Amino acid sequence: MTGQVRGVQLARLLGQWHALPGRRRSPDYAALAGSVRGLLADGRLPLGVRLPAERELAEALRISRTTVTAAYRQLRETGHLASRRGAGSWTMLPGNHRVASTGLWTPLDDREMLDLGVAALAAPPQLLSAARAATEDLPRYLTGAGYHPTGIIELREAVADAYTARGLPTSADQIMVTSGTQHALDLVLRLALAPGGSVLVESPTYPNALAALAGRRARITTHGLAADAGGWEPDLLLGSLRQTRPKLAYLIPEFQNPTGHLMPASLRERVVAAAHAVGTDLIIDESFVDLSMDGTEPPPPVATYDRHSRVISIGGMSKPYWGGLRIGWVRASAPQVQRLAAVRVGVDMASPVLDQLVAVHLLADAEAIVADRRVQLAVQRDALLGALADRLPEWRVTVPRGGVTLWAELDGPISSALARAAEEVGVRLAPGPRFGLDGTLERFLRLPFTLPAADLVEAVGRIAAIRYDLDRAGRQRWREPAVIA
Repeated sequence: MTGQVRGVQLARLLGQWHALPGRRRSPDYAALAGSVRGLLADGRLPLGVRLPAERELAEALRISRTTVTAAYRQLRETGHLASRRGAGSWTMLPGNHRVASTGLWTPLDDREMLDLGVAALAAPPQLLSAARAATEDLPRYLTGAGYHPTGIIELREAVADAYTARGLPTSADQIMVTSGTQHALDLVLRLALAPGGSVLVESPTYPNALAALAGRRARITTHGLAADAGGWEPDLLLGSLRQTRPKLAYLIPEFQNPTGHLMPASLRERVVAAAHAVGTDLIIDESFVDLSMDGTEPPPPVATYDRHSRVISIGGMSKPYWGGLRIGWVRASAPQVQRLAAVRVGVDMASPVLDQLVAVHLLADAEAIVADRRVQLAVQRDALLGALADRLPEWRVTVPRGGVTLWAELDGPISSALARAAEEVGVRLAPGPRFGLDGTLERFLRLPFTLPAADLVEAVGRIAAIRYDLDRAGRQRWREPAVIA
């Protein structure tokens, strides 16, 4: 459960629900139920939150309790509300939906959708040969229990060697293998952040990181990123650290998700120094560090400037290799890795050995795989940029020098409405507010360039077609599936 929403709070969220376009063609209870579904679709009303009692909401909205009762009944019938006598009613989604990695709940049989909500590539062709080689290596592990809380030594050494090659000497004792980057973040938060602790994050930032912080009931402050190529404003970022003195700061310095910004070396050094001065630990998400383009060389790792074990780096295989290979890692001091292993026992015992062996073989072929990925992504990025310039020239986009996403500034605060409308024409989008805390960022949209070029051009064509329909007055239609807040 995420808590309870009071009647006056829900009334504020609903706003002028009774004055929506097309409202007069439906009874009050249906309009109210539709508006609640709309809040779920926007992500402004979380799943699992308890709604106010019927009488309380009726008083807040100044309508009859009968209307609220009928609206709740309709929400239960459509699968958006679960009720238990004496305990209340909770928001939910219909049972024929699943959750995707974007936080969107999607139909199980929906295979024709052009999904621009997922910023991840399909598997490289080398994955099959790596999997075959891994099965040949597996027998030597079968005589043991199979539990390796910090990861098998071959993979830890391979990851450590990759850091050393980037100019950051690292030993296997400083590496802990996890079940993906998100798992790495969760373990670090469990170790380093007490419930209710303070955290500084960029805005916009990675939605699943915000979800992990919400799970720790963190008190979050934000540093707003500029929409242009500069990204971080150094004085403001350093000032935020000094003024708020957070326990942790979560940053994505390499091709930031979603903006694509690359933090310069000079700022990395200053951030580490400022964090040490105020007692802040830095969680550095390096998910996209391998995916540079246009000859761009990323600066040294942030941990290069760390002399006091203030920097914990996390990364994984999902972006350069494949999201279905749930392998991530933490780079920290050796004592911190051991403490993380102790925390992990209460979560899961270890990552799958076979998956780790597959990762070992992929990393052995990293030079060729990553080079192919960079070429592929550059072609797809340019195709997406060309389609946007042709069909949506009013949108502003800064060309990223790496990563897998564009952060588009739209021609109006229409991101959530556009995402709902796009679903109707077979395009799934992740609207700007998903990447922030407070429902802002409606002028922005994240557009990954991870689909084939032809699909990206087709998706932009569909988006352009429905973009101009948004300016016409008409009946508002709430789409399903919905977005998790």
